[in-house]
Amino acid sequence: MVDAQRLRIARQHLETTRLLGVDFVPVRAAAAAAAAALPTTQETRSTPRSSGVAPGGPGLRAERQAALDTLRARHDRECDHCTRSTQHTNIVFGEGDPCARLMFVGEAPGAEEDRTGRPFVGRSGEKLNDMIRAIGLERDAVYIANVLKARPPNNATPTPEEAQRCGVWLRQQIAIISPRVIVTLGKPAANYLLDNRDAMGAMRGRWFEYAAPDMPAPTPVLPTFHPAYLLRAYTVENRRLVWADLQKARERLDT
Repeated sequence: MVDAQRLRIARQHLETTRLLGVDFVPVRAAAAAAAAALPTTQETRSTPRSSGVAPGGPGLRAERQAALDTLRARHDRECDHCTRSTQHTNIVFGEGDPCARLMFVGEAPGAEEDRTGRPFVGRSGEKLNDMIRAIGLERDAVYIANVLKARPPNNATPTPEEAQRCGVWLRQQIAIISPRVIVTLGKPAANYLLDNRDAMGAMRGRWFEYAAPDMPAPTPVLPTFHPAYLLRAYTVENRRLVWADLQKARERLDT
């Protein structure tokens, strides 16, 4: 008898190619997905796919959320970048599950994010939501933040100096959440967390490590394209590359 959960997952894999704009499903992939819908061993049937949320009860979640709230209050008073900014409407600190195993990091808020005070809304946010659903998660099961918490004038790309002044708060967010995997969205976010100046083409799709003194072990980091770039350069090749990156992140979560 076909296992309903595995059939749902197989169908989800096929549907995600459409969500990310991949225009066809290779025959091998379709066959593999169909095969995945059939149970093989008892171990296969009984091993659930990771939800993307770290184990831990309401107490741990409440503790981490309280730590994030305290951190935000300190940021709003003390951030060397945001307290100097005079052209933003709202601080965009970050949102999501404080026990998330997957964290997405972008570069800075845009106009819509500045208006609402929420990260990744508008067209880029819709595309990121598609990306998250494509790997079987929901937005509220991950954590989303930016290097800068205040919108740069004219949506300018953050300078390394701005990133250094505001990014210290991102580092503390990461330490509190302790994600299993970080996916950076765009070059500035990857450059900041990985402390390099590499081109996006040299980083995209490769695993790196983010290490910090206040974390027990390095965190795997996977750079991929920013959703805004994907919308501007909406080619079949770019969509395939992003989908391949998301699959890598999902596989790392499941190991």
